[in-house]
Amino acid sequence: MKAIAAVLAAGSLALLRGVAAAPSEPPSPVVEKRAAPTVSIGTGNVVGVTRIGTEAFNGIPYALPPVGPLRLKPPVRLTASFGTFDATGIAPACPQFLSSTDSSELLVQVLGALTNSPLLQVALNQKEDCLGINVIRPVGTKAGDKLPVLFWIFGGGFELGWTSMYDGGPLLSNAIASGKPYVFVAVNYRVGGFGFMAGKEILKDGSSNLGLLDQRMGLEWVADNIAAFGGDPDKVTIWGESAGAISVFDQMALYDGDNTYKGKPLFRGAIMNSGSIVPADAVDGPKGQKIYDAVVAKSGCSGAADTLACLRALPYATFLDAANSVPGILSYNSVSLSYLPRPDGKVLTQSPEVLAKNGQYASVPLIVGDQEDEGTLFSLFQSNVTSTSKLVTYLQTIFFQSATPTQISGLVDTYDVILTSGSPFRTGILNEVYPGFKRLAAILGDLVFTLSRRLFLENARAVKPTVPTWSYLSSYDFGTPVLGTFHGSDLLQVFYGILPNYASKSIQNYYSNFVYNLDPNDASGGTSAKSKVALSWPQWTNSGRQLMQFFNNGGGLLKDDFRTEQYNWIKANVGILRI
Repeated sequence: MKAIAAVLAAGSLALLRGVAAAPSEPPSPVVEKRAAPTVSIGTGNVVGVTRIGTEAFNGIPYALPPVGPLRLKPPVRLTASFGTFDATGIAPACPQFLSSTDSSELLVQVLGALTNSPLLQVALNQKEDCLGINVIRPVGTKAGDKLPVLFWIFGGGFELGWTSMYDGGPLLSNAIASGKPYVFVAVNYRVGGFGFMAGKEILKDGSSNLGLLDQRMGLEWVADNIAAFGGDPDKVTIWGESAGAISVFDQMALYDGDNTYKGKPLFRGAIMNSGSIVPADAVDGPKGQKIYDAVVAKSGCSGAADTLACLRALPYATFLDAANSVPGILSYNSVSLSYLPRPDGKVLTQSPEVLAKNGQYASVPLIVGDQEDEGTLFSLFQSNVTSTSKLVTYLQTIFFQSATPTQISGLVDTYDVILTSGSPFRTGILNEVYPGFKRLAAILGDLVFTLSRRLFLENARAVKPTVPTWSYLSSYDFGTPVLGTFHGSDLLQVFYGILPNYASKSIQNYYSNFVYNLDPNDASGGTSAKSKVALSWPQWTNSGRQLMQFFNNGGGLLKDDFRTEQYNWIKANVGILRI
């Protein structure tokens, strides 16, 4: 069974990377003779590249390089002129935590050796000086056109991801074809130990949640500069998937919901694919401190009088190896993440579920939804969790250490051991990779994504009943062996629109309508109403609780009341479910 799980894990990882690394839209040989598009902003001139129907500007720096004494520090805005910046290449990736460098798991050891190798780092153009913005706009767009802006925040478990994984050219081309052109923006932010290190030392230094602060500075860059590219800084929608979606809510909740800059909101709408609220222990809590101490020990800084200063002074490769020595997302620890946003009393003042319940977040219209089988991908590494007692021990020791085994037993008991109840859902007795796989997949998917989404929506409608909200469940990859409609599978349909089916076209139309009108059903505006949708998407309310369910070749409405017993337990016990 371990071998099967390993093969499946490797295959699914390759699939996800293949999706993320889909080929960029190539420059058009017909337009190569045109002068390169150039935009003047406060820090200099940015030279881009013309493609088929779009113009791209990649890796525009928005902050000083976070290296040396600026490592593990909040971003510092770039104000000095860079003269003329060549934005025609591929933006560099921030240092990645693709797999642990110090694990006893064979598969993780193999992945670690491959993904942390110098060769792959060079291939990814991976370096600390990575804080840049990508902008893609329709050909011919100019300052003053005031197109809406779609601001993308990539996912990757807060441990991996970079902007060039997600070329927005095909997405924008589809929007242009549907009559809803906009300006696409993607922000690079620090991940892993470089962006989300925790510990009391980090808190005291005022250097927590650096990746979120990078994203926020990227939004501020948009407010200052996007008009020069033809975008409207007053019509920004933030959008993310997975950790990017969690980041979207965090951007809504930063500084207790203050999303203003120079007296204006940084964004007016939000879209969250597979992520919303993730309850988390404090930056200086035991979980975060354990990670910090492990990194310090691995780095050789344990004897330093100032361990944080020691980490900043380390050679890049030494710090990268130490930061990546803790458990990664593609491991037995799964989505019990080593690095993630944690409340620090200032940037993220409380755990996200508390901020949501209190209404301490920006009041903007939003779309939030999930894949039907969010947990399958993250349940491939636990083939020894084969009984109820082992499952309780696993969840209590790896995920929820402040809960008692009795409390976790209460959660587990709500999930039937019968195979027909597990995930991938609606697949009968099939897809049980190891005894207990489908049960664990159902639990992890609900806790981190599907039912935490419902809890967020219920609280949101209670504290902000007039704010329009829509929700969905994607089922268009039903039938995929073992994984079902798995976490991240929406990137094929929604982001790239690779498969020419109902799911791709309908979701992109709903989203482009939302970017224009803050209503997925309203196709007005733009150059035409080609983005008109076939099925009206009702708002999610506490009385109606209607989801749009996306299938491969059609859509329908679904009552958001499935797994009620499990949801009620999570709702009553969310305070002990902090990772």
